[in-house]
Amino acid sequence: MSVNDEREDLIRQITETQRGLGRLFAQHQSPLFTSNLTMRQLKVVMLLSATGSASGQELAAGLGVGLGTVTGIVDRLIAQGLVSRHEDPHDRRVRRVRLTPAGAALVEDLNNAGLEHLRRIMDHLDTETLRTLEQVMRAIRAVADKLDQ
Repeated sequence: MSVNDEREDLIRQITETQRGLGRLFAQHQSPLFTSNLTMRQLKVVMLLSATGSASGQELAAGLGVGLGTVTGIVDRLIAQGLVSRHEDPHDRRVRRVRLTPAGAALVEDLNNAGLEHLRRIMDHLDTETLRTLEQVMRAIRAVADKLDQ
């Protein structure tokens, strides 16, 4: 087997393992399943979580939809108490959207749900495996950061 074939085989095996873990995690009750968010609403919430706030134009670009569509999505998120609109301090003509405390709590709950399941698994790994996993995760993060630049 060539080095490239071995690399492709390893990547395939890792990807399959990741999918399997995802299926296991999905079996546990998650705030994602108890919320009434559509996929686009969830995307807006996650974009705002990453950026802090965004204009309608920025959200439209991030979602790949028109401004009218974003307006409807944001209106529904406001009605659910997850986001709010406010004036841009640098340009009063622009309205920005940000998470409310309830929206931030939802994101925190979503993140924590997955981490709790992962933590439960890691509690059963020996120390040497945890050291190796930490090194691998650090390497993956470094590559992800480099690719994101």
